[in-house]
Amino acid sequence: MAYIILTLVLVLVSVFLLSFNVIFRKGGKFPETEVGHNRNMRNLGLRCAKSEERELWTKKDNRINNGCSSCGCSSICEEK
Repeated sequence: MAYIILTLVLVLVSVFLLSFNVIFRKGGKFPETEVGHNRNMRNLGLRCAKSEERELWTKKDNRINNGCSSCGCSSICEEK
C-alpha cells in the first residue's frame, strides 16, 4: 500500500511541476509542438510530414502527366 501512495504522490508532483508555468504565468499556455504551427521550426525549414508527402505526390503526378518536361528527371522517368 505504501508503494501505491508513494507512486501517486510522485505522479502528482511530476504533473504539477510540468504544468507550473502554464498554471502560474499570466496568459500561460503550452508551447506549440506541431511542426506546421511552430514558428522556430518553420524558420529552420522543417515542415509537417503530411504536407511534404502531399507535395511529393503532387510533383510525382505532375511528372507523370507532363511527361517529365518540367522537372528535369529524365533518368527517373525512363525507369518507369
